[in-house]
Amino acid sequence: MKLLIAEDDLHIRQGLATLLESEGYECIEAADGDEAWKLYLQHEPTLVLLDIMMPKQDGYSVCRRIRQHNEQLPVIFITAKSEEIDQVLGLELGADDYIKKPFGSREVIARIRAVARRALRPAAGIIENDCFVMDDLQIRPSELRALRNNQVIELSLRDLKILRLLFEQRGKVVDRDALFNHCWGRDYFANSRTLDQHISKLRKVIELNPKTPRIISTVHGIGYRFDN
Repeated sequence: MKLLIAEDDLHIRQGLATLLESEGYECIEAADGDEAWKLYLQHEPTLVLLDIMMPKQDGYSVCRRIRQHNEQLPVIFITAKSEEIDQVLGLELGADDYIKKPFGSREVIARIRAVARRALRPAAGIIENDCFVMDDLQIRPSELRALRNNQVIELSLRDLKILRLLFEQRGKVVDRDALFNHCWGRDYFANSRTLDQHISKLRKVIELNPKTPRIISTVHGIGYRFDN
């Protein structure tokens, strides 16, 4: 899933990109409104984050042009403004949500996941109702969620890629290189700690007992496996 981040503050822009890439999103960065429009046309992102106060073109102007080109594309405004008139204008232009500065990482992820659920489509590599079951867990890719009885478990795009790959190769060992290439991308510099830490974090979310996992089993020295 490809995100365009248009923000003139370098630290905020890079911070958002780092955070969202860790969640499994592909990020494209723009430092002003003109660059944002150019990159939008060039890359056709799945979701756009727009700072309101940007050089050359502000976020409102870019949003107007995007809406003329694509009425359905999700747009989230990044703003330090809190006046009601700004929010009303943004909603009238077709914004799906707001992220107000300063913001925390959990808030950003939660808001983007909520909007992303409405954006997921076959072009993003996820097909609606394309569910699968691992042990007692029902995975729902189009919702970025899993269900266990009545419990809802939030998942990132990278979590879904890992679970999907293990499910498709169930009963077989998926080696570390295959996991990195499929779930992080071939250009990502492989680091064993990155993979192990992510698997450990994912187990805490999806396993009933992370110390005796039933969904993601470790094959020491090689990789991971789903047996059921």
